[in-house]
Amino acid sequence: MTGKVASKIENGIGTVTFFHPQSNSLPGEILSKLSEEITSLGNNPNAKVIVLKSEGEKAFCAGASFDELISIHDIETGKKFFSGFANVINAMRKVPKFIIARVQGKTVGGGVGLACAADYTYGLDASSVMLSELAIGIGPFVVGPAVERKIGSAAFSMLSVNATEWQTAQWAKEQGMYAELFSSIDAMDNAINILADKLSKSNPEAMMLLKKIFWQATDHWDTLLLERAEMSGKLVLSDFSRQAIEKFKAKA
Repeated sequence: MTGKVASKIENGIGTVTFFHPQSNSLPGEILSKLSEEITSLGNNPNAKVIVLKSEGEKAFCAGASFDELISIHDIETGKKFFSGFANVINAMRKVPKFIIARVQGKTVGGGVGLACAADYTYGLDASSVMLSELAIGIGPFVVGPAVERKIGSAAFSMLSVNATEWQTAQWAKEQGMYAELFSSIDAMDNAINILADKLSKSNPEAMMLLKKIFWQATDHWDTLLLERAEMSGKLVLSDFSRQAIEKFKAKA
């Protein structure tokens, strides 16, 4: 199984769902489809608001695919892979509609980037977070701007430096990553449905203008995130990174 991405529109609510059998990790193919589906819903007048979610009940997203990371053997391939994360974050930033993220479990690396790039994020009490990139010899360069924008530079630095320790969902909520936390998926889904329904009936132009205000001063991210992708693409080729990735794969 290589995973999948699906989208639908019901009653003005667009939903993008992704899945990968390895804890909803993100290989390049899924990243490409995610950015395409998010952009497509953003351009579809029938979708007034977008919900981003993953399948399953354990992990929201395990971040970059270790299998794909270890297969990178040249800088162009590395830049292309990490550009996938850049494209998803930029798609989330630029669509003229609010994105609600549903984080139903632990989230790592690129998954933290997705949760932070959403305009409103719900989580469970068990939805811990970790930026593990430094532990495999790279860094959260591509997702960093989205994470820092959401939770601030101090909390971003803490996550980036302490790269092997989980931070609790309550900690993430206190930093502003999660708007609300719930004890069950049913309760979270109910809250998402209520908010999404309200937004689907709100003024589209007002929401579009609000989103522009929320994301002001980020127009340079089209270039910035690709530059960051090249940084990661170079580092992942190092002996340090390759050995660290192999160790992580062995533990998985």
